[in-house]
Amino acid sequence: MAQHPEKKLFIQALDGESNKIPPLWMMRQAGRYLPEYREIRATVPTFLDFCYSPKLATEATLQPIRRFGFDAAILFSDILVVPDAFGQKVSFEQGEGPRLPPISDAAGLAALKEEIDLEKLSPVFEAIQLIKGALPSETSLIGFCGAPWTVASYMIAGKGTPDQKPARLFAYQNPELFQRLIDLLVRGSIDYLERQFAAGVESVQIFDSWAGVLPQNEFEKWCLKPILAIVDGLKARVPHARIIAFPRGVGSHLEAFTSYPGINALSLDTSADVNWVAREIQAKKTIQGNLDPFALIAGGRALDESVDRIKKAFDGKPYIFNLGHGILPETPIAHVEQLVARVRGA
Repeated sequence: MAQHPEKKLFIQALDGESNKIPPLWMMRQAGRYLPEYREIRATVPTFLDFCYSPKLATEATLQPIRRFGFDAAILFSDILVVPDAFGQKVSFEQGEGPRLPPISDAAGLAALKEEIDLEKLSPVFEAIQLIKGALPSETSLIGFCGAPWTVASYMIAGKGTPDQKPARLFAYQNPELFQRLIDLLVRGSIDYLERQFAAGVESVQIFDSWAGVLPQNEFEKWCLKPILAIVDGLKARVPHARIIAFPRGVGSHLEAFTSYPGINALSLDTSADVNWVAREIQAKKTIQGNLDPFALIAGGRALDESVDRIKKAFDGKPYIFNLGHGILPETPIAHVEQLVARVRGA
């Protein structure tokens, strides 16, 4: 498809246009692998304090752009600000991850607010405005939210779990209650993303990090349908919204998303078969991701070969270079520099 040079490279890709050199950004590109991030993180007592500080969130978002010149910045925040804004207290324990009072019954669900408290999230929208004003003109700004299934899994378990057992059992044993929670999160996510666009993001990504654990029927009920409901609801309010879906680990279920025009791009995890995706998916949707974060840690020949394999698979069609999951804290900065040079052909 013909390119439009006046459009940012990242936006060109989301609009289905291909470039010889694909746009590049990384999930969790603002984070602990950067010494400048660790320095500012040490200035606040908790992670949520960091997320709710517009100035610190802005600085964290801009740091990787200054270092690496990525084609897109992603808002520094967390998917769990949504349950926090519904009145379920969220905290982050050092070395243990998030903690929430688990929702185990109807009373726990009834304790949540009926509508998301967007005023509580006003620091996030302020950060977006600050970031937007500070980004280079060629750099796009991405907002995001967690998909209902993934967010609900934390709300029910009260923490991250390896197999999402508490949420999966809750959904089987209390399907009506679980549907109410999912519907609540769908509505809240639409409101939240709408406000992100109003503040200045140019696209959003919906992260369904735990979608891959769901069997076929549950995948359709708790992953596919809620994400599509968010897409439909958001597009009704923000017709120009560009949306990336990241249903991690779903394998061939990825094809279920391809017939929905409201989704501009699909992000791949590390296990995706790039040749199958190039053959069956990429003709219908822009593709993003797939690089193994461990290849980035390894660097050297392993990283070069991984980058070249992905670029070759998706060459000639719309593609955004990214990881198959977030960058890991132990990643050497020199390897990120190697990645940038290899992707851009330097």
